[in-house]
Amino acid sequence: MHEKTDLYQQRLRKFIEEVTLYPVSCERLARGRDDLAWLDGVLAGGAKIVQLRDKDSDTLRLFEKARIFRRKTLEAGALFIVNDRVDIALISGADGVHLGNSDIPAAEVRALAPELIIGVSCNTEEQAATAERRGASYFNIGPLYATRTKDGLSTFLGPAAIQRFSARCALPFTVMGGIKKEHIPELTAMGARRLAVVTALTCADDIAAETRAWLAAIKPL
Repeated sequence: MHEKTDLYQQRLRKFIEEVTLYPVSCERLARGRDDLAWLDGVLAGGAKIVQLRDKDSDTLRLFEKARIFRRKTLEAGALFIVNDRVDIALISGADGVHLGNSDIPAAEVRALAPELIIGVSCNTEEQAATAERRGASYFNIGPLYATRTKDGLSTFLGPAAIQRFSARCALPFTVMGGIKKEHIPELTAMGARRLAVVTALTCADDIAAETRAWLAAIKPL
């Protein structure tokens, strides 16, 4: 494992200490609003991290969007993570990248960019058990519930997976997949501290107000 930089340690400390709600963008599920309007909403609501997840834009548009995300997250004091695209994360100056199981392996990204926060998706306990060895900074457990953001899925892990997966890896983790506000007490009771959500915010009438409501609901638990 390559030695991690001071910048990495600062970024990871912020992730561990400040992140509870982890908003993830999805323009096609945002009721006609673009990712930049979504970004303004979640930042106004107090989010300390955002993930740009855009599988539809061409590379130039994604790069332009990422540059704006980087500027606005710096102004707001929030972390900025890019989904999948290591090149966009590096060129835009993002704090990190989140990798799926068919993306560039985390170990290769860690060797290239030791300063990045690297998240990895874990759909099995075995993937969670190897996350740290593969170079991850954190891992995601999911999908927990039925979700509109993943096509063709018929199997969902359920909240009981949180304790099983987290027992296999000491890294901080997020949970994701169909999470609604009423799930918060159950998930936090299982040990979840960082809840990643898509439609709960992209579909909200008032994204900023809904972000504030989620942060308030998670924080006291």
